[in-house]
Amino acid sequence: MIILHTISELRAHLASFKHPAFVPTMGNLHDGHLALVRQAKPLGDVVVVSIFVNRLQFLPHEDFDTYPRTWEADCEALEAAGCDVVFAPSEKELYPEPQGFTIQPPSEIANILEGHFRPGFFVGVCTVVMKLFACVGPRVALFGKKDYQQLMVIQRMVRQFALPIEVIGGTTLRAADGLALSSRNNYLKPADRLEAVQLSIALTAMAQALRDGNTDITSLEQDAMAGLSARGWQPDYLAVRRSVDLQVPVEAEIARLANSHGLVVLGAARIGSTRLIDNLDV
Repeated sequence: MIILHTISELRAHLASFKHPAFVPTMGNLHDGHLALVRQAKPLGDVVVVSIFVNRLQFLPHEDFDTYPRTWEADCEALEAAGCDVVFAPSEKELYPEPQGFTIQPPSEIANILEGHFRPGFFVGVCTVVMKLFACVGPRVALFGKKDYQQLMVIQRMVRQFALPIEVIGGTTLRAADGLALSSRNNYLKPADRLEAVQLSIALTAMAQALRDGNTDITSLEQDAMAGLSARGWQPDYLAVRRSVDLQVPVEAEIARLANSHGLVVLGAARIGSTRLIDNLDV
């Protein structure tokens, strides 16, 4: 495994490869990231993983400065997982001047759910991903399905810009109790870690209710929010959406979509000082 820190070094090294497979990350890697690396291995002739904590996608009050950086452990884990190239640019390398040009994703998919509670988040995500795509030149890129809205936004961006990249979603890995693996799980205090599984439990109950024929999604969402709030959570949203475009399904189509894997339930909530997100297919 080779570690590169500049764009020029990366491009020179990748010049002899035709089908790079790319996994962008912010480091502090867990088994979910490593599963993406292993998934990428047979999909390209070289596997590139980026490690870059992207300031553009953090709001001023969020955890950019304290986001966990675990460089040595990340590199050891990536090498064991079969990564060929780690691209770890500095902020000055990736943003040598103020990033005046940005990607503005359409509001109907980017200003809802996460985008509503984190204004500008998907502008930052799309901008850095587009820039990393320009650096790596991948033919396939893998993103975890835990960040389902992000996956949808990136897939639409690639499609509308006609980029020659196949964007693939990787299955969400979970702890034994059902908690979705996330770098921010490291923030959880012991008592909050025990409670954290309640988010996936709430989403599972919503998904099952939809499969059982409940089409009153407003009540499902409100009851799930109230249930978490009663346990001491601060929920941002627990929502039922169409999986293809993340829009609110109309009542007439809910039963059909619930029987054809056409719905997704998504949630974001804070327990203690840690904000968790998760989603489940219906």
